[in-house]
Order: sequence, then C-alpha cells, then structure tokens
Amino acid sequence: MPPKRRDGRGQAGRGAAGRGAAAGAGRGKAAGRAARPAPKPAPKPARKTAAKAAAKPARKTAAPRARKSAPTSSRAGAVPTPPRAPKATRASRPAKPAKPPKAPKRPKPPRQPRTVRLADPRKRLRVSLVGVCVVLSLFGGRLIQLQGIDASTYTAVADRIGLKTVAVRADRGAIVDRDGEPLASTVEAYDVVVDQTQVANPAAYALQLEAILGSPAADLQRDLTGSDRYVVVARGVPGATWREIRALGLAGFTAETAAARDYPAGTVAGNVVGFLGTDGMGLTGLEQSMDQTLAGVDGEATYQFSPGGIRIPNSSANHVSQPVAGTGLRLTLDSDVQWHTEQVLAEAVANAGAADGVAVVMDVDTQEIVALAATPAFDPSDPSKTEATDRGSAAVEDAYEPGSVFKPITMSAVVDQGLADHTTTFSVPDNIRRGGETIHDYYSHGEDQMTLAGIVAKSSNVGTVLAAETLDKDVYHDYLQRFGFGTAPDLGLPGETGGRLPSGDDFTDLTRDNVAFGQGISVSAVQMASAYATIANGGVRVDPRLVAATVDADGRETPVEPSAPERVISEETAAEVTTMMEAVMGEGGTGKPALVDGYRVAGKTGTAQRVDPECGCYADYNSSFMGFAPADDPQYVVVVSLFDPQNGNSGSALAGPAFADIMRFALEQGGVAPTGTEAPQVPLFAD
Repeated sequence: MPPKRRDGRGQAGRGAAGRGAAAGAGRGKAAGRAARPAPKPAPKPARKTAAKAAAKPARKTAAPRARKSAPTSSRAGAVPTPPRAPKATRASRPAKPAKPPKAPKRPKPPRQPRTVRLADPRKRLRVSLVGVCVVLSLFGGRLIQLQGIDASTYTAVADRIGLKTVAVRADRGAIVDRDGEPLASTVEAYDVVVDQTQVANPAAYALQLEAILGSPAADLQRDLTGSDRYVVVARGVPGATWREIRALGLAGFTAETAAARDYPAGTVAGNVVGFLGTDGMGLTGLEQSMDQTLAGVDGEATYQFSPGGIRIPNSSANHVSQPVAGTGLRLTLDSDVQWHTEQVLAEAVANAGAADGVAVVMDVDTQEIVALAATPAFDPSDPSKTEATDRGSAAVEDAYEPGSVFKPITMSAVVDQGLADHTTTFSVPDNIRRGGETIHDYYSHGEDQMTLAGIVAKSSNVGTVLAAETLDKDVYHDYLQRFGFGTAPDLGLPGETGGRLPSGDDFTDLTRDNVAFGQGISVSAVQMASAYATIANGGVRVDPRLVAATVDADGRETPVEPSAPERVISEETAAEVTTMMEAVMGEGGTGKPALVDGYRVAGKTGTAQRVDPECGCYADYNSSFMGFAPADDPQYVVVVSLFDPQNGNSGSALAGPAFADIMRFALEQGGVAPTGTEAPQVPLFAD
C-alpha cells in the first residue's frame, strides 16, 4: 500500500501563485521525502497577488525522480522490495496577471529636527544640593575631630615640632680640705650648640665667632655648615664668653649648662681629687669614686622655638624641672701639709734618682689622713700633661714589699704573746738556712748577743726570724690580719689595694720567716701608716679615713663616723715596741738622718728588694723610712717610700731626711709643742 501523502499547511492555497513550484518538486527534492511544513504566511491583498502572478511566467514542473529500492534483509533471505509508485503531481495554477507599473513615489517631507526635552531642573538642583551637603558634612566632621575630639593630640604634636629639651646640670658638690679650703668647685660654663639649618651665612658667622672663641674660622665654618640640627661648637666656655656670643644675635645658637670644674689648688692633692671628663663624669680620684654623691640629679628644660630658631618666651610649652644639687665633701687633708709633703717628696725622688715615690701623713688619734702624696704631681686642670697611669694615687693603688719597716709589726706580735720584751737576748749570726734558702743580714758580723731592741735598731733580718720562730704561724697570721694587712683601707678612692697576705696552706713556716722581715708580703703605704698609727695609739686601731664629712647644698655637714676602735695589741706591748723604735734613732741605730730637732721620734728604716714583674724575680730596691712623733705623745705618723732609686738604696740616707722635713712641718702646723724629755737609753747587746 503506498504511503499516505503528507500535505503541508495551506498547500492548496499556494498553487502557482504561491511560488510557482510544482507540487512534487518541493525545492527540487525527491517526491518520496516528506515535505517540511512551511510557516504560515501573512495574508496579502488579492490585487497584489494577482498582479505578481501576471508578471511572472509559470515554472516548469519536474517529474518526480524514482528512488532506487534497496534490498531488505530477513531471516528467510533477501526479498526484493517493490518500487514505490510515483506521486501524483499537483495541477499547476493559472499564472497571475502582470503587475501594473508602480506609481512614482511622493517625495518625503523634510525631516523635522528632534526636540530635546530637558530634565527637570528641580531634580538636578536636589542632587547637587545633596552632594554639597555630603561634602560639607565630611569637612565639618573632620573639623570637629581636629578641633574637638583630637584637639589636644594635634596641639601636642604641633608643639613638639618647635620644642627643644635640654638638660639643666645640677651644681656638683664641692671638695674642700679639713679647713674648708676649696680643692674642686663648680663654675659657670656652657656648651655652645648650633642648629646648622638656621645658619644663613656660615662663613660670616665663623669670622665673628673666631674673635670670641679663639678657634680657627675654617674649623668653625665646618661646624656651622650642614643640615644637622645639633652640633656642639664649643664646650665649657665661661659664662661671659657665652653672653658675648649671644649678644651677636646669630640665629640658631643656643647654650647648655656644662659640667665645668675649677681646681684652684692646682697639683695639691690632684691625685686624690681627680678630674672630670667632657661628659661631666669623674674619671679619677674622688671625682670618680664619689661621682654619684657629688653629681646630684640633673633637671630638664623644655623651650619652644620659632621656625627661625628664636626661643618663644612665655610659651605654654616652656617647662623647667629644677635640678637637685650634689653633695660636697670635706676631706681630712690639710692643704698646707699636703702641699709641703708633695714638694719634699718630689725633691727626695729627684735626689735619689728614683722612678717615683709616695708619702703619707696620718693623725694618730683619729687615723685621719692629713696628707696623701705621690709622684709625679698631677694637675686636674690640665690632665693631658700627665700619663693616664700616673693620675691616680699610688699610696693606695700600688702594693710593694715593705722590707725592714715591717719588723716592728712582727715584734708587736712576739711581745704581745709574752714571748719576749725589748731586753730579751737572742744569739744572732749574720746568716741562717731556712727551707733551703739562706737568710742573711745586710752587714757581716759574728754571732752577736743582741737584745730585741738591738735587733730592731740594727735591722737584723736573722734576729727577726729567730724572734718570729717563737710564734705559731697561725697566731702570727691572725695578728697581721688585725693590723689591717690583706684588706683594702676603704678610703673611698678608686683602685685601692689590700696588698697580698698569703693565707691557709700558703702561709707556711718559711712564709712566716720571710714575712717577719718584710718579704713575701705586699702592702700599700696607707696600710703601713695605719699599722704604725695602731702602735702609736697604744695598740688600738681605727680604720683610716679620708672623708671627714658630707656637705649639702645649704652648707649643713654630716660627719662620717669613724669605725669602732679595735684593740690589736696591749698598751704595754705598744710601749715596748715604741721603745725599740726609739732605739733606732739613738746611738748605734740606723735612723739618725730622720731625727727631728726638739722632738722624740720612733721610727724604722727599710730597704726592700723590688720584684720585677717581667721576670718575677727580685731586681731593684725600695727605700723607706716610717715613724711617729713625738714618741712620748704621738700625734702624727709619716711614711716615705722611694721606688727604684739609682743613687744608693739606704732607706735611712734617701728617705730619712724627707721624713724629718715632713714630720717637722706637720708638728708645727698642728701646734705640737717640742718634747721636754730625752729618749730612754736601751741596750742593744747583752753585756
């Protein structure tokens, strides 16, 4: 049965007038292919359609092309498919009548210009007004923040831009001697500071400053040129100099109070007083060790400056916190005795050809230090003239082997233990062997029968060892500690030494024997002065003192309390040892060059071998003389030590005269009357 024919919509209505195509052709496709339904055309006027049909010739109708039949397979075999019957062709429609010619078009009227309609001006005004309000609100809010909420913060920031804060130095405490004579005082001085950005003409400024400061204009111009806001042009200029600079009216210059110190006594006690560095801190002496006491507390000044570098007076930002003045020191030193001691010591060092020397004067009752000298002399006003190693006080910083001046200390222990007195006799050869070493006297002699006083007067090393051997070594060591050896004096000076006192297993019997005559132990001059003062004070020791009192800014003094007295030896022992020391100054003794006219003197000579630190061996010598006077009522102790003398080594010959000169002056200055009695005559040898 042939397939049904599928007609498209409106197929009959199209005919030849639709497109002039045959019914079976359908765009030249096979008749067997189903025709795609065409979209429904819009209805057109009949007149127009007829005209088109008349104008166009009718299309030829093509016969339908037969489709070749393909064999169909099946299980039974190939069955031939009969060909399809051809579709019936549509009957052609009559042609449309010819379309009449178009009438000429009427010309278009001229195009009218488009009318632009403007927006409503009220709307635009409203938008603009809102925008302005927003901007004004932002500005207003920021203004409120700046002038209201953050006003104080920004005011502070603005103030700081023109602020400058400088230290207001506290007045440093003065240092005076026992009678109030100034040794160090604070003077008005300033550091001149420049802001280079404010200097309009460095060359011209430098020429003006050269005449005032005395510095080369080229150097000053270099300091004035640049962009640094803080450059110190001159340090420590006197107040009058700064006022002269200020009168020039140069922009950018300010002044800061400086730590200027005046040392009116020059070299007198210079080694003790010390000096300040450019930063105002003490570098040596009491200026260093007592810096915190002397310095006080600096204040602070804040000033507001204009962009031109001019300080604004009465500004609310200006503020000054007042400094707290430092505390002054009143020393135990007597400037006159100190000066004389320094002069005599320098002369003794020169006469002996010594490398240097030290001298100490001490009050017996209080053990206050009256003079503390060392060579070379040091002037704190011009420290560059003295080597750094010589700026301190060698009398407390340097330790050395004392030699024979240590023998009275040994005899104090022997006598105090009841083992002998000044008349006790010892059989003394000129040398003995101990611990594989030979100990000998400084002069040759046979086996003498010497009293204990004679051993001291003749300065016998062998006799001293024989006396010391009666002592238990630990008992002897205890006496040495109670005399103050092995412990720094604590005067308040930097670098004080306690010397070296062997202890424990190091203090053997052989050590005791060597220490007995001043070897194998090291001491400072102040330690020796303190030990002698203990004997002179009837056996009672008080810690030596250098500072008598502190003085506040109003002049009120606070005394420095002395240490509690400590009895080291009995009064009887002290008297016995004093007798032995007076024998040194008498006939047959070694101390005659140290006698002081009109006064009884108890003293002791000393010549000690000096250890060379490079080889650790004994090389040179120290020559010393120490003692106190008047012997019957001791007032002062004097110690003189010369190091490495080249013109001999006798302590009596080299240091004795210097001792006598210093002691005489101290007694006169102290108003001590001459002695009215003669020194006792004691035997040096047994009958």
